[in-house]
Amino acid sequence: MWLLPAFLIGACIGSFLNVAIYRIPLGMSVNEPNRSFCPLCKTPIPMRLNVPLVSWLWLRGKCASCKAPIPFRYFAVELLTALLFVAMWKCFPPQVVVFLWAYAALLVTITFIDAEHLIIPTSLTWAGSAMGLAAAAVYPRLAAMAGDHEMSWREGMLRSVVGWAVCFGGLWMVVELGKMAFGKKAMTFDKPTEWKLREPETDNDAMEFVIGDEAIAWWDIFARKTDRLVITAEDIRENGVSIGKGQVVLREDSVEYPDGRTAKYEDIESLDGTAIRAVIPREAMGMGDVHLLAMVGAYFGWECGFFTLFAACVLAVLAAVVGRIGFGIRLPFGPFLAAGSLGWAFGGWKLWQWYLEMLGL
Repeated sequence: MWLLPAFLIGACIGSFLNVAIYRIPLGMSVNEPNRSFCPLCKTPIPMRLNVPLVSWLWLRGKCASCKAPIPFRYFAVELLTALLFVAMWKCFPPQVVVFLWAYAALLVTITFIDAEHLIIPTSLTWAGSAMGLAAAAVYPRLAAMAGDHEMSWREGMLRSVVGWAVCFGGLWMVVELGKMAFGKKAMTFDKPTEWKLREPETDNDAMEFVIGDEAIAWWDIFARKTDRLVITAEDIRENGVSIGKGQVVLREDSVEYPDGRTAKYEDIESLDGTAIRAVIPREAMGMGDVHLLAMVGAYFGWECGFFTLFAACVLAVLAAVVGRIGFGIRLPFGPFLAAGSLGWAFGGWKLWQWYLEMLGL
């Protein structure tokens, strides 16, 4: 009889998660305005038309005011959250369910933000890590599911801290090694090719660096303060006026010209030209993924981190093959980490235990 309330609570939480998924990447408050609104016409949605799951079906996926399509994602988030809440209630002791509901809500939010924007807000993963530490104190076996002994709350918290540290440190090393090996993309052209900086068209977009037929979002280029985009330019045009040629160095917030002069982007109306070469910084993996895996380790221990990373890699490869995603195209890794950690929570730890037993450990 408790499964129905768990489903309804999950659906309501999922409705709030839709607000967070839309607003957090835009830097908006999840509380102000306090009522949901149509992203297109900005009309506030009355309570009677904001019933989780039911409203989307009743309105046939369209805004009641402007008739604009409401993405299926809104319905999917509510249903997925409700089902996860039911599964958590059914599979775990009541004293730890609230913490796992929070975990499920964070995973859903992170998954859909990363899938749409290729970012993972660290404010969410830090909050999740703190919740994981508390969960390990309340139910110590959560961080040691593959173990075979009861633990005190102190041991549970220690396991949680170790899980966070091992997962963060391990994946951080992978990111750094990836940066060393694949941290630059060099593009060379047989003849001068047009390049420019393109301003965002909407609030959801980022400034882009465009060269030839390729457009790269600003946040994909400048993941670190030390990143530099270096252009060997045959022509440099500032505000439509040619100012010469040479090596142009683009930073996240400013540009350095061949004569050593620097300028802020907000002081420039346009910047473009032609180039024969560009060296573009890139990341093998974002730091958001590192923080997410650390949150997983805080909840379930370092063993879960290893299982999650392996499972995520397998799932990502399968998704790339099935979706025919080309080599070099960025793929959000957060959703696969989330799926891998849920796989552990709902039985994957038994595979880990079986593997260790096979090795005689």
